[in-house]
Amino acid sequence: MLRLKRLRARARQTLVAAGLLCVAAAAAAEPSFVPVFEENFPDAFVMPYGNRFVAYSTNNGPNVPVAMSSDLVHWSFVGDPQTGKQRDALPRLGTWAKEGFTWAPELLELGGKYLLYYTASDVRRNAQCIGVAVASDPLGPFVDDRAEPIVCQTELGGSIDADAFRDADGKLYLYFKNDGNRVHARTSIWGQPLAPDGLSVTGKAVELVGDDQRWEERVVEAPTMVRSPAGYEMFFSGGFFGWNPEEGGLSPYAMGYAKCSGPLGPCTPASENPILHSFKDREAGCLSGPGHQSIFSVGQRTFISFHAWQASSGCRKVDDRRYLYIAPLFWKDGKPQIGPSLRPQSGERG
Repeated sequence: MLRLKRLRARARQTLVAAGLLCVAAAAAAEPSFVPVFEENFPDAFVMPYGNRFVAYSTNNGPNVPVAMSSDLVHWSFVGDPQTGKQRDALPRLGTWAKEGFTWAPELLELGGKYLLYYTASDVRRNAQCIGVAVASDPLGPFVDDRAEPIVCQTELGGSIDADAFRDADGKLYLYFKNDGNRVHARTSIWGQPLAPDGLSVTGKAVELVGDDQRWEERVVEAPTMVRSPAGYEMFFSGGFFGWNPEEGGLSPYAMGYAKCSGPLGPCTPASENPILHSFKDREAGCLSGPGHQSIFSVGQRTFISFHAWQASSGCRKVDDRRYLYIAPLFWKDGKPQIGPSLRPQSGERG
């Protein structure tokens, strides 16, 4: 667990080399984690694109809001040149889906095209399901021309939080959560091979991670498979995502990982989970409900993005807004370590 003493120690480590030139590492007197985008932007997925970075989030007006940055610390919504409003990367859902429940988009670049995997509410099923849309530009517009979702575990409550992974041999896999807590059932994270074009799943889904740890509170979700220096690792989030008075007002949502022997497991959750969780501390600062991570590389550096709740100076709930955070991710003794988050240079924050 990322305990507060360890957190404070990491805040004093020299991490400038892990950041970009315009990014400063956290000073000891500053909070360990500072949002880089103070807008409601939950379940974000961050993707390098040329010399820029593009991020996508759960619906908040647009079906798939899009933000862009040139340095990972200064973000702004992408506008639509025709309407002047926020750009919607997926302006029209597949015919199987209804508006208003578009969650957790993630992208995969494949053969010069971009595939957007998204969660939406099926118009015929009482469940959230997973679809895929295609575009030639990462800003869209993405088009889903399918009459059905590609994954929908209706017997297990539905399917959400798709994550696409390309292994070193080029084979593709899709990971997702069965939405069991929606129907008062158990939850698991599943993996399944994708077809070579990424537009459909093949074979059978394999259960990789269950909700059997106390900190998970019978919820595991938001999978992210990576090939790390330690091998295959499945990052995931767990616990109730919202604020909880029983947790001292903070959210019990947190982040963990599992070591996997291959892209379809078997996977073993780490004994030190969760590796990032809510805290309130005079030196380390405040963090409520960190989770729903994405992991990406910039050259030889690796970063992790996640969201956490907007909080007051006293670490209390403000509005129902989840901000975007980005931090260096590295491995020590075969275990992932999260460094203090990126933030603008001193004096740039309002």
